[in-house]
Amino acid sequence: MGFIEEYFEFDKYNTNLKIEVLAGITTFMTMAYIIFVNPQILSTTGMDFGAVMVATCISSAIATLIMGLYARYPFALAPGMGLNAYFTYGVCLGMGIDWRVALGAVFISGVLFVILTLTKIRTWIFNVIPNAIKYGTAVGIGLFIAFIGLKNAGIIVESKATLVTLGNIMNPSALLAMFGIFLTSILVSRNVIGAILLGIIITSLLGMILGISPFPDGIFSMPPSIAPTFLQLDVMGALNLGLLTIVLAFFFVDMFDTLGTLSALASQAGYLDEEGKLPRVEKALMADATGTVVGSLLGTSTVTTYIESASGIAIGGRTGFVSVVVAVLFLLALFFYPVVKAIPAYATASALVIVGALMMRSVKFIDFDDYTEAIPAFITLLTIPLTYSIATGLALGFITYPILKVFTGRWREVHWLVYLLAVLFALRFVYLSS
Repeated sequence: MGFIEEYFEFDKYNTNLKIEVLAGITTFMTMAYIIFVNPQILSTTGMDFGAVMVATCISSAIATLIMGLYARYPFALAPGMGLNAYFTYGVCLGMGIDWRVALGAVFISGVLFVILTLTKIRTWIFNVIPNAIKYGTAVGIGLFIAFIGLKNAGIIVESKATLVTLGNIMNPSALLAMFGIFLTSILVSRNVIGAILLGIIITSLLGMILGISPFPDGIFSMPPSIAPTFLQLDVMGALNLGLLTIVLAFFFVDMFDTLGTLSALASQAGYLDEEGKLPRVEKALMADATGTVVGSLLGTSTVTTYIESASGIAIGGRTGFVSVVVAVLFLLALFFYPVVKAIPAYATASALVIVGALMMRSVKFIDFDDYTEAIPAFITLLTIPLTYSIATGLALGFITYPILKVFTGRWREVHWLVYLLAVLFALRFVYLSS
């Protein structure tokens, strides 16, 4: 134990093994819902449910272990909410792109992450992207995944007259989904540890007791085979010019999400130096980048740092050993496949809606007093859910932003990279229309 305490510098951060283990368990509890939700979302594309579950756990464990042992921060990683929905509903189902090609796009974006992290260009890119686009994207993704949750639960349904409308809320599945949303909202509001996970489990049990969905065949089993998704990505297919925006969408959203999350977690834990910078930030970013590459090889969408890591930090977790504990728990979760498989879609709807609601907090950072900032942000956040595409929302935001700045005489406020991206996105729309 002496080596562990010395390597992770327990004395420096005024912590001990007990606190770090408890912090790791707490963080895992708050984000374990991804083990249920990610396979449910990605399997809609035709991917094997069991293989995706294994890919989710292993990629989360590897990325989190890198964060703990290499960067030595108590931050946990897993396939990102929003990006998995975009992968499924925006790219595969919306554009008719095979999931293997979509995984290829994730792989390419991950390789870009690695290269730009090694060259330290990634942070520079983040700094030159307008805040309106960053925050508009975060809010838009929140609306996007919440909408998907309501749709999957049957609370929102298709309508020929109005596109969407209220579904049959007296349907048992819809009623249970609403119960789960209200229950999880209460638990989150009362700061209950693992609120989202508890909401999923309690809603599932209630549905099983009422006979709406079957009980699991067991509790433990050997993990299912990962062969159906392992190394099945199509990188060459993803290099098609028409997929450029998709790759950039995976890249930019993960970059915004990771750097924003790291900043928030570092501030909470007191890691920021006198200049407000995070020491070893490139190592932390490398954990994220490597996780995305590994995840695409195993068979899951983009892996990113989770804000739920704040729960472990809140009870005193301060070192990378917290992440080591989380990684081990993700590996142990592999043996609970019967339980994961039995979780019904109506039970996970609450996770999508509540996570979506929590992502809305970014709206307060949008400068609504400056129309050249507010309108691009609004177009971005509005078109992401309405077009079922993060890429489309990002593209329209990038195009709108420099146009407004130029025609209001404020063109110097726009970095040349934003002008370049606006042109590329505009050309892509022309290409797709031709």
